[in-house]
Amino acid sequence: MPAQYFRSLTGKNRSTGADRQLGFSLTFVAGATNAGGFLAVKQYTSHMSGVVSSIADQAALGDLTLVLAGAASLISFLLGAACSAVLVNWGRRRRLHSQYASPLLIEAVLLLCFGLLGSHLALWDTLFVPATVVLLCFIMGLQNAMITKLSGAEIRTTHMTGIVTDIGIELGKLFYWNSARTDPAAPFVLANRARLKVHGTMLAMFVVGGFTGAMGFKHIGYAATVPLAGVLIVLAIVPLVDDLREQAYRLDR
Repeated sequence: MPAQYFRSLTGKNRSTGADRQLGFSLTFVAGATNAGGFLAVKQYTSHMSGVVSSIADQAALGDLTLVLAGAASLISFLLGAACSAVLVNWGRRRRLHSQYASPLLIEAVLLLCFGLLGSHLALWDTLFVPATVVLLCFIMGLQNAMITKLSGAEIRTTHMTGIVTDIGIELGKLFYWNSARTDPAAPFVLANRARLKVHGTMLAMFVVGGFTGAMGFKHIGYAATVPLAGVLIVLAIVPLVDDLREQAYRLDR
């Protein structure tokens, strides 16, 4: 049943397969949000490496305004991650079905507001661009922290540096020539093909999401984030309904 499927994706009872399938979906959303956000504000917001480097560069050049802008982006990402951790830990302590779904619902609401109001707010460019960057960084921190806690730090969805590195490592193992002439006792170098497949799929989902988000923003503007919010709501809704039903049952007793 569809309800059981979505319950397995974002509910409190986890499996490796469910973690990976959820990771694929969220990687698509992150890629789309990152690419669409770049077209909106000319800045990528899903990873902090460039932001931290930019802070250092602008500090060296003495541009205090850009240093503060970079610091705001970094702090916003940190706050998003912290918010996600608070929600997940709060839900865990109360054994809620929605302990992982609640950050996704908040992310969906923020994307929905951005998509519906973006075209109007863009008229005030001076305030809109910094606010949008901060909002998108918060969203990315929120999502990345949730999937990190859910998967035990096995999956990241908002940036591809680690994933591309892992793909390179596994490819190096895959094409390594195990010569028996050097040391017959040495173990063969073997690639983890399952890991390679998972990371390759996540990279592909990020690319497809980025292309989809860029094309969506190009043709329909800020409203392109509305379908992404819809995807997140669909992923999150079943565990939330389960909690509401349990709460209603307790009140009726």
